[in-house]
Amino acid sequence: MTLPPSLHERIFAAVRRIPSGKVATYGQVALGAGLPSQARLVGYALHRLPAESSVPWHRVVNARGGISLDERFGAGELQRVLLEVEGVRFNGEGKIDLGTYGQKS
Repeated sequence: MTLPPSLHERIFAAVRRIPSGKVATYGQVALGAGLPSQARLVGYALHRLPAESSVPWHRVVNARGGISLDERFGAGELQRVLLEVEGVRFNGEGKIDLGTYGQKS
């Protein structure tokens, strides 16, 4: 008997489908994982990723195209740098144009 994938595994699989140079919102990832209205669960799952994970967590942003990670610990800056390395650009307000860089469904 095969067990269904855990909710976190479904979320991680959806995040892995975001191509380099693109981003998706927490809500889009939730939909892609078959978990509509569960954007917060996406955040919780990504927060629990081990440091050595290959899941491209940095490609997930908030619905306004911004980084939601706490700046006090440098995670937000790391996310920004990782996205910029992939060619994603931020405007003067620190937001990403989701029309340009958002993953198409």
